[in-house]
Amino acid sequence: MAETSPTSSKPRQTRRESMEEHPPLSSSSVSLTEELQCSVCLDVFSDPVSTPCGHNFCRSCLKQYWDNSHIYSCPMCKETFSKRPDLKINTTLRQVVLHYKEKFSVRRSEVLCDICDERKLKALKSCMMCQTSYCETHLEPHHRVPNLKKHKLMDPVENIKDYICQKHERPLEFFCRDDQTCVCVFCTDGDHKTHNTVPLEEMSEEKKTQLKKTQRDVQQMIQERIKKIQDIKHSAQLRKRSTYEEKAASVEVFSALIRSIERCQTELLEMMDEQQKAAEKQDEDLMKDLEQEITELKRRDSELEQLSHTDHHLHLLQIDSSLYRPPHTKNWSEISMKTDVSVETLRRALTQLQETLDDKLTQTVLKRMQQFAVDVTLDPDTAHPNLIMSEDGKQVRDGDIRHKLPDNPERFNLCVCVLGKEGFSSGRFYFEVQVKGKTEWDLGVARESVNRKGKITLSPQNGFWTVVLRDVINYQACVDPRVSLSLRVSPQKVGVFVDYEEGLVCFYDVENRSHIYCFTGQTFTEKLFPYFSPCPNDEGKNSAPLIISPVHYNK
Repeated sequence: MAETSPTSSKPRQTRRESMEEHPPLSSSSVSLTEELQCSVCLDVFSDPVSTPCGHNFCRSCLKQYWDNSHIYSCPMCKETFSKRPDLKINTTLRQVVLHYKEKFSVRRSEVLCDICDERKLKALKSCMMCQTSYCETHLEPHHRVPNLKKHKLMDPVENIKDYICQKHERPLEFFCRDDQTCVCVFCTDGDHKTHNTVPLEEMSEEKKTQLKKTQRDVQQMIQERIKKIQDIKHSAQLRKRSTYEEKAASVEVFSALIRSIERCQTELLEMMDEQQKAAEKQDEDLMKDLEQEITELKRRDSELEQLSHTDHHLHLLQIDSSLYRPPHTKNWSEISMKTDVSVETLRRALTQLQETLDDKLTQTVLKRMQQFAVDVTLDPDTAHPNLIMSEDGKQVRDGDIRHKLPDNPERFNLCVCVLGKEGFSSGRFYFEVQVKGKTEWDLGVARESVNRKGKITLSPQNGFWTVVLRDVINYQACVDPRVSLSLRVSPQKVGVFVDYEEGLVCFYDVENRSHIYCFTGQTFTEKLFPYFSPCPNDEGKNSAPLIISPVHYNK
């Protein structure tokens, strides 16, 4: 046993000397480790590939990253690629990684023989009973001597005392679940006799399983956060693009308005010039008439002057009786002189200008709204049992017959209405509905939690933002109290626009490109769904369907 004694001081001193020959990892080695580390899994590269932007990742990590994303970008610098790059393994980097693993994995796990005197050889096993590590040569007695063959051998470890029970100097072969500590076989018969103990191998496997699960959870958290970064970046790109488009649209709106103002101003000035010329022509004509009358009156005055001095009485009695009366002339007191263009003319011109500008503005705004068109389909699970819908979910009318349908929580059971399938909890959306031929209808949006059973009152307080038609010509905005709408013509197709963040719900007459009504300053906290009611059939008078129409946007 002398040759295997763990108490010899010389091997210990020699081992320390040997450690000086194999120093720990240097700072340059640590730096190399960081350079060869994948930023996704935080481990040394496995089958490294390089992205077009020059960054390196494990092939499996990059594949999983792109499989879970709707865009292809670098996890490191976030550069986006138009299409998924076809990546090849970086063979040069792979050789560097393999060399690194071979070199540093041996150095880190290298345990030296405690018995070798001069050049320390690598230990092959550590003996738990002897508390000593042996190279292949010095381990030989443990394979030959009967007593030594009973010793428990394990893979070489440096701090073998950590694997020995300090109380009984026996190998730590069990784990006490109650005290969460490693124990030897003597401990299981002593202080831990009634405790739940299991072999170290079994507990080690449990810990490995737990660590793997934790690692998977951590990797999942990494992927979720990378995905969140991608979502934020994607949202920022969309917001930037939307802002650019809105700026361009705003410039277009105001440019169109400026052109309209300039055109209307030109037309107004031309009209004023024409009126001025007409007034001047009228003045010239009046002065000519006056000058002619003055000439005629002077001639009459001369005749009368001569007759007033004659002494021929018979002659005075024989002249035309018309000379005894003033000549027939215009009544100039009834003719007023216009010194400027009439105020009424200007008022009419300005009113016409205002109407033109309103029309131009509404047309431009409507075009802008139509860019946010969405594909709306009716949801049969919400439809009142009297309603009949087309197979494509684009038309709905009241059939006057109540069908036997399950009274599920989503279904309206008293009001003949239906919601769209898709709800919206952010952004903007727009859709158009044909109302031609109907005498009554309801249109708008409703929040997800609206009451669907029994009587319904349409108002924002109850979760409805709607405009309705009643009695053929009576248009109303459903606020409390209701607001009557004065429309120049009856809409044949109605556009509905919603800006969720701005709290805006607007209605437009699509064909006449005019504004109907807007709910402003609203606060939305739930999903909003398109809302439709064709209203009762009314013995066929209101049998025409509501039709969700495709939006034709003309730039």
